[in-house]
Amino acid sequence: MKIVIGGAGAVGSHLAKLLATENHDITLVDEDEARLRAFSDDDISVCTGSPTSPKILREAGVTDADLFVAVTNYESRNINASIIAHNLGAKQTIARIDNDEYLSEENQTFFNQLGVNQLVLPEYLAAKEVVNSLENSWVRQWIDFDNGALILMGIKVRKGAPIVGQKLMELKGSQNYRLVAIRREENTIIPSGQTQVLDGDVVYFITHREYIPQVQQEAGKTLTKVRDLIIMGGSRIAVRVALTCAEKGMNIKIFEKDNERANKISEVTNGEGILVLCADATNSNILRAEDLSEVDAFVALTDNSEANMLTCMTARRCGVQKLITEVENTDYYPIAEKMDLGVIINKMEIAASYIYRLTLGSKVSSIKKLAFADAEIVEMTVSEKASIINTPVKDLNLPKNIFIGGLVRNGVGSVVNGLSIIEPGDKVILFCLQSSIQHIKKLLGE
Repeated sequence: MKIVIGGAGAVGSHLAKLLATENHDITLVDEDEARLRAFSDDDISVCTGSPTSPKILREAGVTDADLFVAVTNYESRNINASIIAHNLGAKQTIARIDNDEYLSEENQTFFNQLGVNQLVLPEYLAAKEVVNSLENSWVRQWIDFDNGALILMGIKVRKGAPIVGQKLMELKGSQNYRLVAIRREENTIIPSGQTQVLDGDVVYFITHREYIPQVQQEAGKTLTKVRDLIIMGGSRIAVRVALTCAEKGMNIKIFEKDNERANKISEVTNGEGILVLCADATNSNILRAEDLSEVDAFVALTDNSEANMLTCMTARRCGVQKLITEVENTDYYPIAEKMDLGVIINKMEIAASYIYRLTLGSKVSSIKKLAFADAEIVEMTVSEKASIINTPVKDLNLPKNIFIGGLVRNGVGSVVNGLSIIEPGDKVILFCLQSSIQHIKKLLGE
């Protein structure tokens, strides 16, 4: 696949690195030569110049590109670049946007007519992740497959949980769920029957909705509902999260230190049961005055990763059980995990993964990154050409780092075991290390 990416910022860089493992022909376009030099050792071509320049786009090869992706920090530039790329010959275009008004069906049709096939709003995708995590407060990550036919849960287990110390082959009732991956310190494990669960592991289960209480018990977790929520920062993600959570009956306080921004948020959220305070939540005295022991969840959504991490650490020490921390600097991930900062949100990674799914072919329903883990979850429809059909899973000789966790057939989900047989038309849910993802399309006949 020939792909041209306009913009070598956080989204474009992460997307290019994801695609670099796939044998795609990738060209990255940016006006900043320093950004492009960072890719000198990668199998990625670079082109210095503006992605809105027809001359530069021609030099980058957009005239016969299968996909053009515009992900600069400027919405108008992305839209214009996509329109130009389409008219120059790009088969499909994707533009990063800032305005959620464009996501309406009417406006998406309008942009499609102009040549912009897909619109991606990172803040919208990130807000959905935050709300989903708040609704399922005892898990680190929660993903529905095929409208809830199967559920994936990432849960950090502690000493004393029934599952800790056991090998997977010894787990009772495991026919109702499957443990598909483990994050242990900085390592990701695709487990076997001999793998033992240890204290501090982030364990990923796949199961049916009816067996969630069993998984919860095995992981040693109690069900807590978020009623009182504090949000640090008045970003667009924060406002969207607050409005959605208010509809669900939560009591919400937003701390925003900029007076003008705080007033604007008050106007937007007026009458929604949201209290906006013009105050700096990084000030520990201000935070402690809120009696955090009575707060169910604390969400830090400023553009400062360090401030988010340190403030969440203070909230944890004050007794808040559910933390969500926006960390845009991926170098901080290992530190964030050691600090026990709960769910980590990175809007740029979320957006890049969403775009990446589109490069895997029409049969891919979704692809997501496991939180903290060097692994991907791929939901994909199996074709008649797939090498994995009509054979028990135990006899498939799958590559070492690829694991089939579940399948959905005619809307009914099943947890896969060694005797499961996959048929054409099934949706399968695979787990694989990022280094192995290029094998998936071949397995499934794409």
